[in-house]
Amino acid sequence: MPFDKTTVAGLKYNEAGLIPAIVQSYSTGRVLMMAWMNAESLVKTIELGETVFFSRSRQELWHKGATSGNTQIVRTIEADCDSDALLIRVDENGPACHTDAESCFDVATVFIAQEPTENA
Repeated sequence: MPFDKTTVAGLKYNEAGLIPAIVQSYSTGRVLMMAWMNAESLVKTIELGETVFFSRSRQELWHKGATSGNTQIVRTIEADCDSDALLIRVDENGPACHTDAESCFDVATVFIAQEPTENA
């Protein structure tokens, strides 16, 4: 599908000009990380074919894996029904997390529901 820059402009960014991007493994479906994008990083991601995010702490673009080699090759980018969040499916080249974990969600489990009993 050809890239249309008006689609990027039509997304709903927050007051800081950012949109959340959930990154998911294309092959396993596992959620790898969440990061922020602005219109510029999204355009660069599409042009480069690898994820580029906006670092809120450094206030600059961040090409994922540029220093570590753990790049993410973009397969698809989808906006949600409200156009205020992105799902980016990637082929990953190494761990997604800066801690060297496969996923940034390997750190702490907040809640696990108990299995329902037969009487429930």
